[in-house]
Amino acid sequence: MIYRTLGNRGAEIPSVGLGTWGVGGRDIPDKSRDRDHIETMSRAIEMGYTHIDTAEYYGGGHTEELIGEAISIFNRDELFITSKVWPSHLQRAALHRALDGTLQRLRTDYLDLYLIHWPNPDVPLEETLSAMSEEVQSGRVRFIGVSNFDTSLLKKAVAVSREPIVNNQVLFNIDDRLAMNELLPYCQNHGITMTAYSPLRRNAVKTSTEKLLKELASKYSASIQQMMLAWLLGKDGVVVIPKASKLEHLRSNLEAASIVLDREDVRVLDSIE
Repeated sequence: MIYRTLGNRGAEIPSVGLGTWGVGGRDIPDKSRDRDHIETMSRAIEMGYTHIDTAEYYGGGHTEELIGEAISIFNRDELFITSKVWPSHLQRAALHRALDGTLQRLRTDYLDLYLIHWPNPDVPLEETLSAMSEEVQSGRVRFIGVSNFDTSLLKKAVAVSREPIVNNQVLFNIDDRLAMNELLPYCQNHGITMTAYSPLRRNAVKTSTEKLLKELASKYSASIQQMMLAWLLGKDGVVVIPKASKLEHLRSNLEAASIVLDREDVRVLDSIE
């Protein structure tokens, strides 16, 4: 596992995390495969996935419950848990209550990273970040950040937050690369890690992109998915949170962190249109 520096306190975040969207339901709870999900997450942690990403919205809160059970047998201090607060809970009192629920469902006393899931223009950003900063001071949150913020809104968050904004989680993959234009350079220049969600485009990669990835996969004796992850992980400050339900895919995603692409191959992948 490789790590990224998080903030200015010497903390680190594992560069390959476990995405959990859809685990235990999407918009509402689905308890039909609870034991399978708990077993898979437990095996993933044993495999080396110490960074787990979730949100109060996932599965109507049930995803956090499943994670809470899965991590209960492990040393909490060795895990890095990220969760996100939903846009309807960004007012001060609502955010504190939302965190109460998240911590209860996860069976933990603190989060390593707490993010605003999506911006809400109806709630002053200053109010939300003030409440999040209070949770850092209380010890219930180690670090705060945002998700789905463009460069302009991220700059505002940085300017008004009492606590450092250390992470921005955004859609970023081999085809969805808008973040490369302005957002990633800003994050890199300001010590903000970028978490790429949906880093794998298993079903929608463009034909020309797939052809190139196949060629590189052959060169590096790797899979197409590993090439996608290796390309992202080769960028300073980028973290990925792929989701996988099969152990072989979990292992493959984790091993992508050890693949170092040649400079010319990076240039070619960077220039895809």
